[in-house]
Amino acid sequence: MDYCQEIMEKYSKDLFPQSLGIEIIYLSPGSCQVQMVVKDEMTNFHQITHGGALFTLADTAFGLASNSRGPAVALQVSVNFMTSSRGGQTLVATAREEHLTRSTGIYNVDVQDERGEAIMLFRGVVYRFKGKNNIF
Repeated sequence: MDYCQEIMEKYSKDLFPQSLGIEIIYLSPGSCQVQMVVKDEMTNFHQITHGGALFTLADTAFGLASNSRGPAVALQVSVNFMTSSRGGQTLVATAREEHLTRSTGIYNVDVQDERGEAIMLFRGVVYRFKGKNNIF
C-alpha cells in the first residue's frame, strides 16, 4: 500500500514544521525531500542557524520518508553538524531509506544549502507498526 498521499494530507495539519515554513519538494516510498528558508528568528546568538531548526528540518524529512511505508516512530537519531548556515539561506533535507525490515527502518538525511554544501548529516532508526492495533 502506498501511504504517500495519506502522509501528505497528515502533513498539511502538522503545525510545527508548517510554522517554520518547511515545504515538501517530493515524497515517495522510502524517500523525501523538504526545504526551508532560514528566517532571522531561526538563528542563534552567533547569527547562525539554530541547531533546533536544523534538527526539525531533517526530522521532518525523516518522519515523512519513514511513514511513507506505513506508521512508524523514531527509536534513535544522531546528527553531525558539518558547517553553519545563516538567515536568508534555503536549506534542503533529503531523506533516503538505507535498510528496511518488517519492524524497523534506517534512514539517512543530508541537509545542504542552496550551493549543495553539506550543513548537517542525520541518521535515524524507526520502529514500524503492523496491523490496526497501533498508536495511530
